[in-house]
Amino acid sequence: MSSRHAPRPIGVLFTNLGTPDDTSVSAVRRYLAEFLSDRRVVDLNRALWLPILYGVILTFRPKNSAEGYRSVWMDEGSPLMVYARRQVDAIQKRLDADVSTPVHVALAMRYGNPSIEAGLRELDAAGCKQVLVLPAYPQYSATTVATTFDKVGEVLADWPEPPQLRQINRYHDHPAYIQALAQSVREHWQQHGRGEKLVMSFHGIPKRYVKQGDPYPRDCGVTAQLLASELGLGRNDYKVCFQSRFGREPWLQPYLDETMKAWGKAGMKRVDVMCPGFSADCLETLEEIREENREYFENAGGGELRYIPALNAREDHIEMFTQLIQRELAGWL
Repeated sequence: MSSRHAPRPIGVLFTNLGTPDDTSVSAVRRYLAEFLSDRRVVDLNRALWLPILYGVILTFRPKNSAEGYRSVWMDEGSPLMVYARRQVDAIQKRLDADVSTPVHVALAMRYGNPSIEAGLRELDAAGCKQVLVLPAYPQYSATTVATTFDKVGEVLADWPEPPQLRQINRYHDHPAYIQALAQSVREHWQQHGRGEKLVMSFHGIPKRYVKQGDPYPRDCGVTAQLLASELGLGRNDYKVCFQSRFGREPWLQPYLDETMKAWGKAGMKRVDVMCPGFSADCLETLEEIREENREYFENAGGGELRYIPALNAREDHIEMFTQLIQRELAGWL
């Protein structure tokens, strides 16, 4: 078949939250400024929030955050970026082998680099006139998934001919996702033994956002129930917690840090913690869970907190993403 009759490639924009370009205070400040300026992330009145952000938060927080990034930084760069690139490369290889229509997978970050605009430009340069947007967040939240779609729309608003779009809102209950999570836990238990409790820690959001209609905690609950069922856990064998709260207003509870302190004080000997809302390890898992919350637990009198890594570029995780993409591209392939 001549090249002029070859099928056009289909694009997949694989996105995640983002990361600073390096561990310098200036790079972290740029990243935090973009992230915390997003109305979906912090919905306070701009006249009140921006002076606080630029006058207080961006003056002091970048230094502490930079230290945190330095504690988890890998030889290849930021953990989130390293694992995201591995995921994209592996997904691309699987699609090249599994489908006859060419599919081009591009990585983009909502904040920082490579930007969503850069990812869309890459797909356009590859000739993709149909694009599937896949935010790598298992559970839907306006603070993650919706803001990704906002940015895609903002970028394409000025294009003379935007591509045809499809989007994936969530995959919190995908059987292959639940099975991959369960297998990661089984492998951890086989290697290290089973802890007294399994904690499923999800990133928190303000309770106010839920009252406004964000379905995020419902999705987290479904994931937790399905995973517990897959592992054969009783209700007393695991606990759902929420981490990474910011500011003074109430966030989703129970809080992970307070739970770890209480369990440590109670003398619990061994706790396993996993983060089913993170598709790749990052500052919030490696520094906040593996380091900070481990210290809370152990310093309060607890025995040992063991972190179960995110699915990252595990083969079963890549298989799940490939299945998800092929399902959503039905009719295009």
